[in-house]
Amino acid sequence: MKIRAVASPMACLLLSACFSLGHMKLEEDQLGYSRAVSESERQQTLLNVIRLRYGEAPTFLDVTQVIAGYQLQRSVTGGFEVFPNAPPGTYLSGGASAQLQESPTFTFQPVTGDHYAENFLRPLSPAELLPLAQGGLPIDVLFRLAVQSIGGLRNSTGLAARSGAGSPDFFLLLHDLRRLQVGGLLGIRLESKVVDKAKKAPPGPGSVYLTLAPAQDQEMASTEEHVRRLLGIAPFTPELEVVYGRAPATKRQLALLTRPMLGVLGQLAFQADVPAEDVAQGRTRSSVVPVETEPRPVVAIHSARTNPGREFAAVSYEDHWFWIDDRDFDSKLAFSVVTVLLSLAETSSSPGTVITIPAG
Repeated sequence: MKIRAVASPMACLLLSACFSLGHMKLEEDQLGYSRAVSESERQQTLLNVIRLRYGEAPTFLDVTQVIAGYQLQRSVTGGFEVFPNAPPGTYLSGGASAQLQESPTFTFQPVTGDHYAENFLRPLSPAELLPLAQGGLPIDVLFRLAVQSIGGLRNSTGLAARSGAGSPDFFLLLHDLRRLQVGGLLGIRLESKVVDKAKKAPPGPGSVYLTLAPAQDQEMASTEEHVRRLLGIAPFTPELEVVYGRAPATKRQLALLTRPMLGVLGQLAFQADVPAEDVAQGRTRSSVVPVETEPRPVVAIHSARTNPGREFAAVSYEDHWFWIDDRDFDSKLAFSVVTVLLSLAETSSSPGTVITIPAG
């Protein structure tokens, strides 16, 4: 006679145990997808810079949703066998299996139409730009990227000609503004816009003022005096209202002609290194000739036929690789500022065409 008991202590333990997967995957997924989204945004931005250099229109896909789905399947079997009429023997058998399935889903939305115009063709306002300097971003990097002119001083442009190199005094001004910023003498004051409730108008960005605190030592006083002279600011003027435009309306205003994001990307595009044969064949134009006071591009983008490795961001375009060196901190910082400006330029819009890609 054979007695069979379909039960095992291990099976009972596994069947009755409470197993939670969510909290174990939270940290791993949050950090992993955060890194992946950040890296893909850098590569997309760099690819669009190179596209502009070769005469193509930039194309952006916004990641609107990331869903990480998991399914855990478990099965347990067990048996206990006793043979009374046979030689003494007892057999305990069992088995367990588990299967984890992951099915992430990524949702993208192309930036098109009015949304595209708002994001990339609308100039950044001074009231949006200057608070970034107040938050700690280098004002010289911000202005080199997003400002076309300060008063009569011109920044370099996305034009492959010497005329696009800009005014030498523009870069001297940025150098001095950065020194004042580091020394704590440069301030930004925001003034909220008064909203007319009767018109039910949404609140605007308000007014922004640039303040210059008096310097305590001779070296910084000389720097501040040089800034005032370049900007045409009268002595002892405590602050200036920063307005958008080529020329101020009053002596207490500072005119900033800011760029749209398309202009920011174009600035990087025509300073990027490209193969000489592409220029000779007419596939692209020559790079902007730098001025003597600022010979270095704001972001140094290199090119080669092979993947260089150790890059901060790299993309393949046609038969060449274009990259930003991971050991070039200044270029990495400036390129990170570009991503901040892209986020600043983004505006909300109603959902348009959505692309959903199930992975796995």
